[in-house]
Amino acid sequence: MNWYAIRAIYGFEMARTRRTLMQSIASPVISTSLYFVVFGSAIGSRMVEIDGISYGAFIIPGLIMLSLLNESISNASFGIYFPRFSGTIYEVLSAPVSPLEIVMGYVGAAASKSVILGLLILATARLFVDYHIAHPVWMLAFLVTTAVTFSLFGFIIGIWADGFEKLQIVPMMLVTPLTFLGGSFYSINMLPPLWQTITLFNPVVYLISAFRWSFYGVADVAVGVSIAAILGFLLLCLGGIFWIFRTGYRLKQ
Repeated sequence: MNWYAIRAIYGFEMARTRRTLMQSIASPVISTSLYFVVFGSAIGSRMVEIDGISYGAFIIPGLIMLSLLNESISNASFGIYFPRFSGTIYEVLSAPVSPLEIVMGYVGAAASKSVILGLLILATARLFVDYHIAHPVWMLAFLVTTAVTFSLFGFIIGIWADGFEKLQIVPMMLVTPLTFLGGSFYSINMLPPLWQTITLFNPVVYLISAFRWSFYGVADVAVGVSIAAILGFLLLCLGGIFWIFRTGYRLKQ
């Protein structure tokens, strides 16, 4: 294992984040804080509790997941797309670096940035609403696993995209709507039976449900099912990464 190469890729990507703190960290934290102000403090104070949890505290896991998914995809997709766009990908491919080491460098950096962002949003939430974490170890496990999984997904998008506009199609047109419809601001048990069944086809439901369980011990979906869904998507992304490097799909374009 070429740890020097992994550190070099990882360090370069993290340095890019430090140069763009306003865009990479401050902007998502401020945007999420506005959700806490509007939904948590203003509207939440006038709403009844959900499953015995105040509305402001109830939406914390959903808001963290909303930022986590989008930032994981964006960080990883841009991280691998820009070298392809600028032509510096040839330097990486010609170096004695294996596909596994390339993925570990780029995806590791994207996941690290997303986890840091998630923890910052969690800390910021304390300024607006009171909450507790019933299972902190599981919370961190879900946070890291989700960040890694969607960073892998973002890496695949960065390989697939042939223009900057395509980098935003999946986060804006797919992930964000699915997150809003996946129980970020409500419990799916509040929906009519038909819509509850339809909602279960939304993969983001399982992510938010498991993450909310780690906070408050309540979940819309059985925790075991959620864990299986998360691991299934992780394996699917790993399979996609393997196929890309096996076939060389768009790596040199």
